[in-house]
This record gives sequence, structure tokens and C-alpha cells, in this order.
Amino acid sequence: MDILVAGGHGKIALRLLGLLAAQGHTARGLIRSPAQADDLRAVGAIPVLGDLENDETLDAYVKGADAVVFAAGAGPGSGDARKRTVDLGGAVKLADAARNTGVRRYVMISSIGADRPDAAAGSMGPYLHAKAEADDYVRASGLDYTIVRPGSLTDDPGTGRVRISVELGSRGPVPRDDVAAVLFAVLTTRAAIDATFELFTGDTPIAEALAAV
Repeated sequence: MDILVAGGHGKIALRLLGLLAAQGHTARGLIRSPAQADDLRAVGAIPVLGDLENDETLDAYVKGADAVVFAAGAGPGSGDARKRTVDLGGAVKLADAARNTGVRRYVMISSIGADRPDAAAGSMGPYLHAKAEADDYVRASGLDYTIVRPGSLTDDPGTGRVRISVELGSRGPVPRDDVAAVLFAVLTTRAAIDATFELFTGDTPIAEALAAV
């Protein structure tokens, strides 16, 4: 498979790209800075230079892919405007490019709390509103989507065992390794199509947990 990951230099994205490349897939990461390219090559991925935020269209990057993944984010230090242009605008632009180029599969890294953004305090409010609108857009896009809302991210080693919940509103940690492994599984097995779920560390093997979604 040929998979394009938008936000290809993120911590989860690099893990996912490495998993895909190790299994012989064409793993392409969309990045804005040429300085990040060597980090992608180090995990076996192909760097694709483009500006998710400012390019008018992402069609040229998406064309030829079998699936796309939205793993980008403006980051905690960004202002409200960039949360709109990256976390919302970038996700919308990627969905539009997928539809324009005939790519059916879209996997989104979303956020806990995106189902209730009005309850968020401070800078989390604009972020969660952006994520909520992005999720809604993708769900209405007609694409084969999966929206993953991870718990509190850690750099602990992955266990391959998780807890997946389609009943939203839980809390808990999850290693980035396991988030990447879940994304890999939904991309390569077509599990959890048209599903939105929260993801935490747990006791259930990933394949078994996804089969129950």
C-alpha cells in the first residue's frame, strides 16, 4: 500500500511510518521543513515536502495513495488562529484531496474531549472546537474514515494491548507506540471503518479490540 501521513514528523507519525515501511508499504510523510527529511528516511519513510497549512490544495501529494492519515497539529504553543488553519483546515484540505483524487481511506488522529468542546477551559477550547469540526467534516465526507481519539500520550514502551471505547468520555494514558500500532492495524486490515473511538492502554490485544468496534 501507498500511505501518505500528513504531519509526518510527529511522534506518532514517525512510529507509524516506521511500522509501515518495515512491512514493505510505501510510507510517505508530508512535512514542511526540509530539515525533518532525514528523520523520516531514518525510519524508512519517504519525505514529501509540502505546506499543509498554506498550499491551496494537497491533491498532488495525495494522488496515487491508497490511504491518508491526518497526524498533524498546530501544537500547544500555537494561537487560536493556527488551530483553525492546521487542526481544522489541514484535516479538511486532506479530506478534499482524498475525494478529488479517488482515495477512499482516511484515518484521523483526533482528541479526547472533541465530543464536548464547550466543556474545555482556556486554550483547550479553541483546539477542541477545531478538532470537533474536523471530525464532523470527515464523517460527512463520504470517505471510509476512522477517527481515533487517544488518551494521555506517553513514551512508555508499547504493550500491544489496549482498551478501545466507542462510548466517549473516558480518561486514561496510552503509549504512542500503541497508538501507532492501532493506526497501522486499521490501515492494513481495514478494521473500524466509519468508526470513532477512544483509545487507552488496556488488556486486550489490538486486533481483538478492533474487531469489537
